[in-house]
Formats: sequence, structure tokens, C-alpha cells
Amino acid sequence: MLSKQKGKLVAFSAPSGAGKSTICNKLLDKHKNLVVSISATTRSPRIGEKHGQSYFFLSREQFQESIDKGEMLEWEEVHGNYYGTLKFLVHEETMEGNNVLLDIDVNGAINVKKMYPDTVLIFIKPPSIEELKRRLEHRGTETDEQIERRLTRLEYEYKMADQFDHIIINENLEDAILEIEQVLGLY
Repeated sequence: MLSKQKGKLVAFSAPSGAGKSTICNKLLDKHKNLVVSISATTRSPRIGEKHGQSYFFLSREQFQESIDKGEMLEWEEVHGNYYGTLKFLVHEETMEGNNVLLDIDVNGAINVKKMYPDTVLIFIKPPSIEELKRRLEHRGTETDEQIERRLTRLEYEYKMADQFDHIIINENLEDAILEIEQVLGLY
């Protein structure tokens, strides 16, 4: 059960297109005791994304400098871009007693759990590989080559999912959210 006093971390990971960000956004809308940690990335913004709201968009040099200075809680290179979590943001929120959602890669989630053992790790799975491919194509933000690269990573991500506390299959969005709310003790 999450409480505002404890300032817990909840890390969500999933293959790209499984619905992780949508689930996080729905949980944030419904539960005021949750906040999201905005990740940093070197990838280019997608349409509608804003610096400091969607991501902190950094150059490779800026990102590397943050790594070198020890400012990243976790970081990973995924699909040719760096993604990471800035320590100071998570620290500020947890010190204020907020429960922080991390929308991060499988390796990042496992690394956070090593540093903060009471972090709750939730892996979101699509109902099938075919459905995942359909979602990625429907999203219209990646080339066929990028979609193929994301699908190639599935086997690795599924192996890593075994280290997570909970695996949720996102076949129906509302059912997946309800299951996560039950796991986290949110009502």
C-alpha cells in the first residue's frame, strides 16, 4: 500500500507500444498522491512533446556530463538514444513524501531496485507480439526499421521481466489500470 508519508518509488517498464506511458498518465490523473519523474533523453522530441514536461531533451554531450557528475539515478542507451532519471528530481519528490512513478527501461528499473530495494517494479506486457506491432504501426511515430528494432528487443525485455515484482498484461486498458491500482493499494 502506498502512502504519501513514505515517498515510495514505482518503476514501470514495458516494450515500446505496450501502453506504459498511457497507464502512467491515467494513474496520475486519478490519484493525486502520485507524481511522475520526468526522464531525460537524447532522442528528438515527438510532435506535442515539450522540454521539462514530456522529457528533458538533452544533447549527447549534456547527458554524458550528467552521467560523469553522478547526477543520474539510472541511465541506459536504448534504440540508439540515452534515457535516464535525474537523481535530484526523484530525491525532491520523495523527500516531500510523494510516491514517484518512473517510466523507464527494464535495466533502469532493475538498477533502481538495487539502490532502493522497496521500489515496486511493474512490467507491462502487450497481449501479443502481433498486437504490439499493430500498436506501434498505428502510433505512426516510428519507421518500419525502428519498429523492427523495437520488436527485436522483445525477447530480452521479456527475460528481464522475470525480475519484476508484478507483470500486468495490457489487453484492456481499464482492466490493466484496475489491476495496478490493486497491486499498489490505490482505491
